[in-house]
Amino acid sequence: MSVFTRVAHGRFAAWLAVVAAIVVSAAVFGLPRPANPAPVSATGLSVQWQSTQVQRLQDQLPSSEVQPAIVVVSRADGAALAEADRAAVAARAGELARFAVGGRVSPAQFSPDGTVALVAVPVGTADGQDAVTDTVTGLRAALAELPDGLTAEVTGAPAFTTDLSAVFEGADITLLAVTAAVVALLLLITYRSPFLWLVPLLVVAATEQLTLRAVDTIVPAVGINLQEGAVTGIASVLVFGAATDYALLLIARYREELRRAQDRFAAMRAALRRTAEPILASGGTVVLGVLTLLLSEQESNRALAVACATGVVFAMLSALFVLPAVLVLFGRGLFWPFVPHVGGPAREGRLWGRLGTVVRRRPAPVAVLATLLLAALALGGLGIRTGLSETEQFRAEPEAVTGAQTLARAFPAGTTQPVAVLTTPAAVRAVTDAAAAVPGVASARPGDTGQGIAQVDVVLVAEPGTAASDRTIGALRDAVVAVPGSAPPAVDGADAPAGAIVGGTVAATYDSEKANDADLRLILPIILLLVGAVLVLLLRGLLAPVLLVLTVIASFFASLGAAWLLFDHVLGFPALDSGVLLLAFVFLVALGVDYNIFLVTRAREDARDAGTHDGMLSALRVTGGVITSAGVLLAAVFAVLGVLPLITLTQIGIIVCVGVLLDTLLVRTVLVPALAFLLGDRFWWPGRVGAGQ
Repeated sequence: MSVFTRVAHGRFAAWLAVVAAIVVSAAVFGLPRPANPAPVSATGLSVQWQSTQVQRLQDQLPSSEVQPAIVVVSRADGAALAEADRAAVAARAGELARFAVGGRVSPAQFSPDGTVALVAVPVGTADGQDAVTDTVTGLRAALAELPDGLTAEVTGAPAFTTDLSAVFEGADITLLAVTAAVVALLLLITYRSPFLWLVPLLVVAATEQLTLRAVDTIVPAVGINLQEGAVTGIASVLVFGAATDYALLLIARYREELRRAQDRFAAMRAALRRTAEPILASGGTVVLGVLTLLLSEQESNRALAVACATGVVFAMLSALFVLPAVLVLFGRGLFWPFVPHVGGPAREGRLWGRLGTVVRRRPAPVAVLATLLLAALALGGLGIRTGLSETEQFRAEPEAVTGAQTLARAFPAGTTQPVAVLTTPAAVRAVTDAAAAVPGVASARPGDTGQGIAQVDVVLVAEPGTAASDRTIGALRDAVVAVPGSAPPAVDGADAPAGAIVGGTVAATYDSEKANDADLRLILPIILLLVGAVLVLLLRGLLAPVLLVLTVIASFFASLGAAWLLFDHVLGFPALDSGVLLLAFVFLVALGVDYNIFLVTRAREDARDAGTHDGMLSALRVTGGVITSAGVLLAAVFAVLGVLPLITLTQIGIIVCVGVLLDTLLVRTVLVPALAFLLGDRFWWPGRVGAGQ
């Protein structure tokens, strides 16, 4: 007897499984929380990238623990500042000295057109993000009361990190509440029972909480910095979706077996024997898929890989051990008012059976039409734009963004985030001149100097994160590296630089985009090969796995095109975040192939007795309802990421939502059955599955 069926062997074994789950959960919650390793850099990139090297070398400068908060003062009507306004700004600048490191603030600077005043307040960062947040909050409170007609906004790096932290404040609770509500509603609609929906919901919710606690220990334990917010939010959504999908599959097969066996324990044993393989194959595919993110240049992606893989493993364990035990303990009455009885008629699958019959009659036209529809949707992505600027990251603009926009109207847009060029003290003048001559540079001036290291502060004309800014960064690096004798000391673990190096927040964003491109080229083929290998082992053939992988790829491009049309023409997003493509591809390929696994494994099972045509028709009929419910639920759960105010998470959620719906309602329902009906037994080539075999 397999380990999975033992939990359903009898009442004692079921209680034992429940008690074991409680003990394991208690042990997980009792695990020590290791110290979270310091991030490898602000962007999570290794020392092989210039921006990380600059960040490490800046630690040796006198001002390494100081960042300027930029106070931007303007009139509400956009008019030039009057003399009284200028006097008020000067007076208020003196009052802000108590927030500044060293207790001094430089005099206010006024834009050439006289409409905007700028006051830079040096903020200490040595005491951590909480202290920075307190300082920025205090600055904003001190600027709350200005003379009528004047508006003050605080922007700059400290303000951006403060506002980013604020958008995630309470986000975990909001995300959990909305996700649980969506899952509860869809389970209630699926089962139409006042009791049954509660069991999977409680098991899944417990699994999600257990995952988050385990992630707090596992991710830091493997030496990866865990960034709360985006990583835990995506992992939470994935666990809810995957665990509920597995629960739906198991419960559907259990209900089917209850119509064949009087003993509910025997019915659960049969259900587990039939569902363990697809659940393990599905979960294994997702685990392998997300673990490819360990190859990413971004530390946040590596943390996401460990967190999501942990969550899917817990989701599989809960579906194969805990949920079966709880279901058999409650008995048949849990399904009330639609209690399955031995010999009772199946209420599910009539619609999907009729649809399968239609596809079987004309498989070629159906396959062509489905393919054309996917291609048409994919065309929507031809005009796709990638790369969000710093001020475009938020769905609702916080003060740091509005302040940067006000500043950009009167000063060079790069004023809020100067670029740091590190060189030697002897080469400062030559590097400054070389930087100032680069097109797109507004100004370049010498900055801090340390022992053997000197910094040149460069202000760009273009807004940080834009294509124009990226071009300037590339040209700036080419210009300063050519200055003789300008190379700063090498950073541990990195090659010695050939000349001056360029970093800072703007350059780090540029490097992150390059890293995302490198990740795409490396990880995309690997995940396709891994998913294909799992399908080959599962289906014991070659042709079906190749076709299934091709349908998933087509579904990805179709979902990307459809989502971009929504982003561009409905939601008004300026571009697609450069990191979204990789994450959306990984999740869609890993999750999208799940529904094909559920369908095709059942078709292969039924084809042994009835042949490929009847086996696929039977599989479509008996799995249609549960797979559709699972797909709609998973799509809705990922759409919940839209409740978080970052455009990046909203884009990931929508792309995965659209892709899962396409996989569920078009690829699995229409295209894959049409291909199987067209090919017949050749669908399993070189394996042989057919009637009597």
